[in-house]
Amino acid sequence: MSIAATFEIEYLQYLDAEGKPVRKDLPEFTRDLEHMVELYKLMVSTRVFDTKSIALQRTGKLGTYASCLGHEAAHVGIGSAMRREDVLAPSYREYGAQLYRGVQPREVYMYWGGDERGSDFQKAPKHDFAWSVPIGTQCLHAAGAALAFKIRKEPRVAVCTIGDGGSSKGDFYGAINIAGAQNLPLVAVIVNNQWAISVPRRIQSGAKTLAQKGLAAGLFAIQVDGNDIIAVRKAMDDALERARSGQGGSVIEAVTYRLGDHTTADDARRYRGEAEVKDAWTRDPVKRLRAWLESKKAWSEKKEEAWKTECEAWMDEEVNAYLKTRTQPVEAMFDYLYAELPADLVQQREQLLALERGH
Repeated sequence: MSIAATFEIEYLQYLDAEGKPVRKDLPEFTRDLEHMVELYKLMVSTRVFDTKSIALQRTGKLGTYASCLGHEAAHVGIGSAMRREDVLAPSYREYGAQLYRGVQPREVYMYWGGDERGSDFQKAPKHDFAWSVPIGTQCLHAAGAALAFKIRKEPRVAVCTIGDGGSSKGDFYGAINIAGAQNLPLVAVIVNNQWAISVPRRIQSGAKTLAQKGLAAGLFAIQVDGNDIIAVRKAMDDALERARSGQGGSVIEAVTYRLGDHTTADDARRYRGEAEVKDAWTRDPVKRLRAWLESKKAWSEKKEEAWKTECEAWMDEEVNAYLKTRTQPVEAMFDYLYAELPADLVQQREQLLALERGH
């Protein structure tokens, strides 16, 4: 018998659920405790932002919203590793990565409030993509950007994110396949939060890991503890460096958990038990990094309370800015899809304006 191929998938973890190192060789960036504190502060900020967002939706001030509760380490780890010139093509809940790259909370509120101006980022890179609600299409966008970088010989990387369920979509497979075939600078991160709305991971795929899907495309593949920001950041640093230096793309599976509902239109109690969620809270990514920072004397309860107060004030300011934003006229629905409106939509727009004028 001959063997066509064999493979292994590495699992990367540096901190356990209690914030204690499980290996001695922590990455170089962890020596900069000020930077690690900044990452932690953004994780806390993201959680405060998420809480505010749900409150806005529950009081009728926001449309359906996708919570990121429990994903803070994965998302901030992704965003903090990227360079400004890189491109991020997110799905619809990677707020931690976007906040790190300069997206303002008020812009997120505008988007989920139905205002397309929320996608016109004022401080984040203009080349970053906006949220992608259609599952998987952002992976193709990222692959296209990566191809452009290769053609232009630019040392830039395209990063896309997708959920565990989304990794079963043809869009995802198409994106990683072309990335492998053309040796593109693409990093695809599967944020495996165990649930594709109400479908559990165990019946989504027969693969032992989701990371190994990257191997079929000829990409580097690794699975990491998605609740350990050090592991996520290290895997991202390595993948970005490989891609930037012409060594090809990667698929990173970040194993985490969706602590909240899929969106505010969902009630996860209908399909998963309380015991499972309670167990997942023991692996809380925010608690984990805080414990490690406290062991290094870099954080304290006093600093925690001060930062939470500052976060509350920041988010209140962002909420007020969103609520004070003047609503666009109804005809604005025609302004964000085409560079030049097709004739039938021109007619519809004129009909709408005539109705508004009372004709």
